[in-house]
Amino acid sequence: MVKCVVWDLDGTLWRGTLAEGDEVRPFERARELVEELDRRGILQSIASKNDYDQAWAALERFGLAEYFVLPQIGWGPKSASVRAIADGLTFDVGTMAFVDDRPTERAEVAYHLPRVRCYDAVEDLPRLAELPEFSPVQVTADSARRRSMYQAGFRRTSAQERFAGSDEDFLRTLDLRMEIQRAGESDLARVEELTLRTSQMNATGVHYSLGTLRELIADPRHEVLMATLEDRFGPHGAIGILLLERHRQVWRLKLLATSCRVVSLGAGATIINWLIDQAARAGVHLLADFRSTPRNRMMEVAYRFSGFTAEVCDCADTVPGARSPEGLVCLHLVPERQRLLDGAVSVSAPDLAQPLAGRA
Repeated sequence: MVKCVVWDLDGTLWRGTLAEGDEVRPFERARELVEELDRRGILQSIASKNDYDQAWAALERFGLAEYFVLPQIGWGPKSASVRAIADGLTFDVGTMAFVDDRPTERAEVAYHLPRVRCYDAVEDLPRLAELPEFSPVQVTADSARRRSMYQAGFRRTSAQERFAGSDEDFLRTLDLRMEIQRAGESDLARVEELTLRTSQMNATGVHYSLGTLRELIADPRHEVLMATLEDRFGPHGAIGILLLERHRQVWRLKLLATSCRVVSLGAGATIINWLIDQAARAGVHLLADFRSTPRNRMMEVAYRFSGFTAEVCDCADTVPGARSPEGLVCLHLVPERQRLLDGAVSVSAPDLAQPLAGRA
């Protein structure tokens, strides 16, 4: 799926050339597409060779400026602009799309960034919304407000850059509130979307379909948990999922995935520490599935930093498949009681240490 569309301006988003003194006007089909992609949760930005102040003033005049994040308006190569946008969003360039009416500009981007998908503003624009890479199966509540969440994130980053104290002190000013809850039917689309969109902080890289998630929720041995986060700048939405298989002597974490947007806020560490604390209270060992991918090195570091090792003890014998998971490494931990990031994040969560009726 495309996660961000980067637009050219002259001849693409609007009719005319701003630098030549034309009275530019947005193409109606482009305006409609911008609004539709925003509704679907696809971020959008600008890569344009123009004077920044003039171009941004025009976008504001047309009521379009609010739709674009990290705009790159200047005179440098557009491949550099697309790269800067991807880096600013921490997106893989393979999730970026570029729309321009000029073949030379598309060729320049394609040459330097061959994994970026390039589209002709004249020929491709009318059918862009129908292409599968721009068509998520479901549009969730988080999808529809994804742009506003990213914009809040930029304000948060700006506030941190101005903050004179340490990173830990800044986190305490955010009033971070995490809620971990058992996912229900109404949450499944958000959970599935997280398994699709997270790559850097995804322990196995596995996508769980809606049907599989429904089966896991119905299975009394499994927990499907979703984490949401908010702070004084606004909600972050759904930022993490845990798929946990519970046995009498050991819990197996089959998937942990957290959004890369909240890595710097310690969200992943908070979730892991909470789970370790729950397991310690329940008196069980923890196993965690991990599959190395080109993108998830940070996830392995997070597990190792939390104390997980590859030395699995006899507890794995009680879990079918834990000794030889296909394509996976099964990490092990004997848990101890935890403190949650020195109080920087308040956590509301179910008590997994209390056995539920009917669970082995």
